Amino acid sequence: MKIRDRIRELRRVRAADLVPNPKNWRTHPEGQADALRGVLSEIGYATALIARELPDGSLMLIDGHLRAETTPDHEVPVLVLDVDEAEADLLLATLDPLAALAESNAAILEELLSGVQSGNEAVQSMLADLAEAEGVTPKDDAADTEVVPKTGWEIVVTCTNEEQQRQIFDQLTAEGVECRVLTY
Repeated sequence: MKIRDRIRELRRVRAADLVPNPKNWRTHPEGQADALRGVLSEIGYATALIARELPDGSLMLIDGHLRAETTPDHEVPVLVLDVDEAEADLLLATLDPLAALAESNAAILEELLSGVQSGNEAVQSMLADLAEAEGVTPKDDAADTEVVPKTGWEIVVTCTNEEQQRQIFDQLTAEGVECRVLTY
């Protein structure tokens, strides 16, 4: 298999100057935006956005829309790819689904999460949701415990709009039911 290097350059660009891709099919719920702001405030930029150069010299995003929206006045790292529109569309359609195909190793995740610290509430919540979704309980460094799978029962309620979702969430949490909001 012949593999080409399609990265033409790393460029630092004001995020607001990047052109959002009108075909971007991903939406970003507030919880994700809050967690991203938390990671950016604690660590900063540690990965590059991905874009392709348009005929007028502007850069159209392929990946990194939320990061660009979150920090519009910052210069951000952008990998400029040598791809045409069809190739950019293929990347846009496959980057997130490819990452989602990865499987997790509960023992390694448990060990990782037991050492990860964040002072940001949204990041802490995201990590707790990750642990819950993967069925692990990060072990306490003082206790040498094994991975403890969590058990529970879930119900999915499909709402017709965000307001209905908020009302149901508020009603259930007021009754002491542990809830989390999912959007798709």
